[in-house]
Parts: sequence; C-alpha cells; structure tokens
Amino acid sequence: MSDNKFLTAEEVSERYRGSVSVGTLRNWRAMRIGPTFVKIGKAVLYPTNELDAWDQKNTVSCRASKRPNVDDGKEA
Repeated sequence: MSDNKFLTAEEVSERYRGSVSVGTLRNWRAMRIGPTFVKIGKAVLYPTNELDAWDQKNTVSCRASKRPNVDDGKEA
C-alpha cells in the first residue's frame, strides 16, 4: 500500500496561503488545468506528491541581474 497523503481543496488553498482559492481550484478542475486531483464519489482530493510536482513545474528561475560597476571610491 502506498503512503500517499491527500489534501482537500480547502487545505490546498491554505497551502498556497489563500492565493489560490477553493473557487479557483473548482474552476481549474472543470477546465482540466491546475494540479492533478483524485475524485472518489463527491470527495475531491489532491495528492501531496502531485502538488509538489506541480510546484516544480511552475517554478520560475531568475537569473542574476547585471549591475553596472559601482565605483568603490578607490583611485587608479
């Protein structure tokens, strides 16, 4: 038996600090976008390993900004 853990839509919303609402998750499910979910009867559950994978897929990498050379006060 696998050790998968599942979150409800409310718990997923809390995981993302409310920036993804339960309503948004509902809309995403209807459009088949967003994180993978499992539906058993009326229960909608989100496997935590799938949420972790979704986080990785949506990670934005930033490159170091190029800053102009700043004169450090030393004279040549």
